[in-house]
Amino acid sequence: TSPEIANKVLSLKQRLGFRVLLHDTHHRAYTNPQQIAKFHVQDFDGVLAFGEAVRRIYKEVFNVQRAWTFHEAADAARFTPTFKTTSAEINWIGNWGDEERTRELNEFLMEPLSNLQNRQAAVYGVRYPQQAKSQLHSAGIEYRGYLPNLSAPNVYSQCALTLHIPRRFYSNGLGGIPTIRLFEAFACGVPVVCSPWEDHEQLFKPNEDFICVPNGRAMKAEIAHLLRDDAARGQLSKSALETIQQRHTCRHRAIQFQDICQELGK
Repeated sequence: TSPEIANKVLSLKQRLGFRVLLHDTHHRAYTNPQQIAKFHVQDFDGVLAFGEAVRRIYKEVFNVQRAWTFHEAADAARFTPTFKTTSAEINWIGNWGDEERTRELNEFLMEPLSNLQNRQAAVYGVRYPQQAKSQLHSAGIEYRGYLPNLSAPNVYSQCALTLHIPRRFYSNGLGGIPTIRLFEAFACGVPVVCSPWEDHEQLFKPNEDFICVPNGRAMKAEIAHLLRDDAARGQLSKSALETIQQRHTCRHRAIQFQDICQELGK
């Protein structure tokens, strides 16, 4: 939403007397605070931030009085385990992201998946420059382009495991914030191997819900191990799915939002 539209809503709020919350599911408060400053953030009744690190920025940098950590979640009606095919595909769903994770994609995606034996590797996403597409092709990784979000469960159902490679700032300044891809993959019951990322907010169970590796060599070794071990993949899937169902569905967030609304009404 542009600052102009948001600020127009705020002007109506002053005239009509309703409440307005700013819901931030992006990294700009950290990477581009000047853009956030264009919003009249102090005129909002509060901020819903998709991670604790972002919530603290609104409190400490923008002096917002009320801010809640409001994590992403999985739509359990749409993202659910489906019948597993015999495909042994390994995939990654994510956009190129300019220079925000180019190094990470080389180390944790292209090199570990390069010329896998008897396995299909695929990448979905947009904004890949021609050079990146050529690198994928040379590594034997199929580039499949844009994937509608609601088609992701079908893609997950056809893979043996998927990779999670966060943008760089989710591993440093915004460490601990999981993007929605992680919730959705877990909800679909697909095993996940992740490049370096620390779950500071303890939303999941590391080494039970997912495997996190420190470098590209470890990524390649873990992929090889999981492809050989059906039981290990099954245990990861089961544990992650249970965590989602117990804590991280849209229903859980709706209940939290009701509590926030009640707090606002006091």
